[in-house]
Amino acid sequence: MSCDIGLYGLAVMGQNFALNMAEHGFKVVVCNRSPAKVDTTVERAKAEGDLPLIGKKDVKDFVAEIKKPRKIVILVQAGKPVDDTIAQLSEHMEAGDIIIDGGNEWFPNSVRRGEELAKKNMMFVGMGISGGEEGARKGPSLMPGGPKEAYDLLAPIITKCAAQVQGEACTGYLGPVGSGNYVKMVHNGIEYGDMQLIGECYDLLKNVAGMGNEEMSALFEEWNKGELESFLIEITAKILAKKDDLTDDGFVIDKILDKTGMKGTGRWTVQEAAEQSVAAPSIASALDSRYLSARKGEREAASSILQGPTELPPVDKEQLISDLRKALYCAKVTSYAQGLGIIRAASDKKEWGVDLGLCARMWRGGCIIRAQLLNKISDALNRDENLANLLVDPTFAKELNERHMSWRRVVSVGVASGIATPALSASLGYYDQYRRARLPANLIQGQRDFFGGHTYERTDREGVFHCLWDDTHKDIGDVAGRTAGEV
Repeated sequence: MSCDIGLYGLAVMGQNFALNMAEHGFKVVVCNRSPAKVDTTVERAKAEGDLPLIGKKDVKDFVAEIKKPRKIVILVQAGKPVDDTIAQLSEHMEAGDIIIDGGNEWFPNSVRRGEELAKKNMMFVGMGISGGEEGARKGPSLMPGGPKEAYDLLAPIITKCAAQVQGEACTGYLGPVGSGNYVKMVHNGIEYGDMQLIGECYDLLKNVAGMGNEEMSALFEEWNKGELESFLIEITAKILAKKDDLTDDGFVIDKILDKTGMKGTGRWTVQEAAEQSVAAPSIASALDSRYLSARKGEREAASSILQGPTELPPVDKEQLISDLRKALYCAKVTSYAQGLGIIRAASDKKEWGVDLGLCARMWRGGCIIRAQLLNKISDALNRDENLANLLVDPTFAKELNERHMSWRRVVSVGVASGIATPALSASLGYYDQYRRARLPANLIQGQRDFFGGHTYERTDREGVFHCLWDDTHKDIGDVAGRTAGEV
C-alpha cells in the first residue's frame, strides 16, 4: 500500500492524467483492461522524468497498492463500461474507499452509482475533466461532485494537478454526486455554441469578405490578443494556417469533410435546458447545425435544387471584420449566460448549492472554453451572486448596448448573402427577447385559451381568466382547474 492514488483506464486522457499526478509528486499506480497500455504508461513515466508511477496488470494487485482510504480514478468509456469497472474494482475495495469517475457521464448514472456504492459504505465522485490531451497532462479543469468527505480527501491531489490561473486552482467543490457531471455537461454545451459561432464567422470571412486561409489565420491571431482571447480562437488561427501534410498542396482545412461528429454532451445540455425550462437557443442552434452537417448527401443534392440570393449585397470588408469581432463577443456572452442559467435552475431544483462564480473560475484555465471573458464573468458573479442573467450585469449591459448594432449588421449580411448564421442569429434573438418588457406571448396565450381553455392572466387585475371567445365556447366553471398539469 505505497501509492497515493490509482488510475484505471489508460487511453489518451487516462495516461496523461496519471502522468500529471505523478509529475506533481504523488505516487500513482495504473491499471488497464489491456495490459500493453500499462507497459506503455510506465515507459512514458520513465522517459518523462522518471516519475513515481508503477503499473499493475491484475485488478486485485492494483487495488492493494493504494493507501487507505483508497482513491481510484477511472477513465473508461461512459455507460456500461463504467458500471463493469466499478463492479470489478469494488470487489477488492473496503468501506471508506473512493471511486472517482472522470468521464463524460450522464449525471443520473453518477447519482445511481453513488447510491449503490453508499450501501457498501464506499464513496463515489463524478468529476468532469476538460482540456483534452494537453490539459490532462499539463493541468485540466476539474469539476468534482460527490460527498464533501470524499472531496476533502481528494482535494490535496486535484488542487495541485488542475490548471492554475492567478494563483487559483481550476477546480473546487461543486456539490453532491451528479453536480460535477452536470457542470461538465453544460461546459460542453457552451463549447458547442462557441465553436459554432466561430465557424459562422469563418464562413462569412471566407465567402462574403473573400479572405484566404492565411489572412483569416492572421485575423484570428490578432483577435486572440484582445477581449476574444481564448483557447478556441487560438487553435482556429493555427488550424487555418496549417498546410496539408498529406499532399503538400493547399491547406488541411480545405480537405476536411464538412460533417461534425459529437459524443452526446451537447444533446444532453439541450435536453436539460428543456427539462429546466431555460432558454438556450445559442447551444440548441449549434446542436442543430451538427445534425444538418451530418446530412452531407442530402445537402449536396439540395444544393442543385434550392436557390439562394443571386445578387450579393455590397460589403465593406473592414466594416464586416470589425462588426464580426463585436458580434462574436456579444454572442459568446449570451451563450455563457444560457449555460449558467441551466446550471442555476438544476442546482436550485436539486438543492445542490452550485456556486456559479466557482464554475466561471474553474473554467478560466485548462478547459476547452477557457477565455479571457471568464474573468469578467467571474467578477460579475462576485459582485452579485444572485445576478438574474449575465446580460443585466452593468459591465456586460454596457458592452452589449454599445455593440448590438454590429451584431445586427452581421446577421443581416448573412441573411442577404444566403450564408446561414444560426448561432449568431439565435443569440441575437435571445438578446432581443430578453431585453423587451412585452412580447407577443399574449397572442399565443389567447390562442391557447381559445382552442384549449387554458386560461390567461391579465395586465389590469389579479387572477386567472377564461374568455368565451365565440358561440362554440361554453362556461364549464372552475377556471383554475383548466390549468392542471401545466409546467
